[in-house]
Amino acid sequence: MHILLIRDERVLLSLRRSGDGFDHRWHMPSGKLEADESVAAAVVREAAEEVGVDIDPADLRLFHVAHVTAPGYDSRLGLFFRAQDWRGEPFNREPDKCYALQWFPLNQLPTDLIEYSALGLAALNSAAPYSESGWPGR
Repeated sequence: MHILLIRDERVLLSLRRSGDGFDHRWHMPSGKLEADESVAAAVVREAAEEVGVDIDPADLRLFHVAHVTAPGYDSRLGLFFRAQDWRGEPFNREPDKCYALQWFPLNQLPTDLIEYSALGLAALNSAAPYSESGWPGR
């Protein structure tokens, strides 16, 4: 799940800290489902864990689904949710996984944005609810 927080035409992105090819690249706050957890509950939990904001599940809007794969990585089905509202000021709650948080204008995204996040952000201005990336012929 990917969490889109937009304020004043700016999107919140996190600079990943990881031991893989995504280190020092920008990404939306995101996470994975835990056992016996609904998707909405996971989005709310991840937002609190990663950036310290509280989101009411009723304020979440699913706006895109992406099925992606890449050599050396498991394929992923990404659900992109926009939080229409939240409580609290975002801050980096996971410095072991994130170097920094930063707000970027939607029309001036960083060049080192992870492609997976770029798919979701591009969907904001598209009527396409689904995309694929990395698959043969795509």
